This record gives sequence, C-alpha cells and structure tokens, in this order.
Amino acid sequence: MTFEELKSGVEKIVNNHNVLELHDCLLQICKLLEANVPHYNWVGFYFKNGDKDELKLGPYVGQPTDHTIIPFGKGICGQVAVSNKNFVVPDVSAQNNYIACSITVKAEIVIPIFVNGENIGQIDIDSNTLDPFTEEDERFLEYVCSLVSKMLS
Repeated sequence: MTFEELKSGVEKIVNNHNVLELHDCLLQICKLLEANVPHYNWVGFYFKNGDKDELKLGPYVGQPTDHTIIPFGKGICGQVAVSNKNFVVPDVSAQNNYIACSITVKAEIVIPIFVNGENIGQIDIDSNTLDPFTEEDERFLEYVCSLVSKMLS
C-alpha cells in the first residue's frame, strides 16, 4: 500500500471518531500503519501526562514495552517533547540518549503532534531495519499527526 492509499485509510479512521472512542481510533491507525508499511515494526502514540514533564504511552502495536512513562529529555521521544521537532534516527546504536525497547530495533522516527500550537504528544515508530526512513515517511507521518491533532482539538 502506498502512502497516498494509507492517507485515505487514516482519514476514514479519523472520520469515524464520532462513532469510535479516541483510544480505538488511535489503535486502528497504529494497526493500519504497522500492517501496511514493512519497515514499521512498532507503532505507537505517547502523550503528555497531565501537568507532568513526562510522556505516557497510549495505544500501540508491536512488542510490549516497559517504557510506559518517559521523562521529557530522555530517549528520542523525550527529546522530541522538548525540541518540538521531528527526530529521525537512522541507527539507534549511534545515539547516546536512546532508550532501548528491544534488541531488534535498528532505527526510529518520532513526529510531534500539536494542538493549538502546543506539543501534546507524538507518534513513535521503531524499525528492525537500519536506516529505512525517508523524507516521504516523514511527510506522511506529519500528515497523520495533523489528522490526529484534529481529533484531539
């Protein structure tokens, strides 16, 4: 499935937000992406945990993780919570502030989600392939995050 085809799949899920709970919509997005992009081996959402300077794991698909709470600044996700910028990591072994979720993970991409200009969360994708993410992945995931933002605002 191409990113263009996946965009319409994500749009359908988001358009069902009035019928489905938010958690179910986000989980369906995770399942859609993980099932249709071969190098997306773990797909999940993290959200700001209330007033705390930490992220809390939301819906995800993939291997279970112990990282249900991530302090701001720690790991790739925690760095995105502080920088408010996309973070593409072609090789996680080259990152000194990386939180290992699984020994099979080779690369990671994290894209922030903004609501009214505030970074409220992010989509996090791990890959078991070294350096798989392209600019096309980044633009596609920004689009996904913009749709998720509309559900949350």
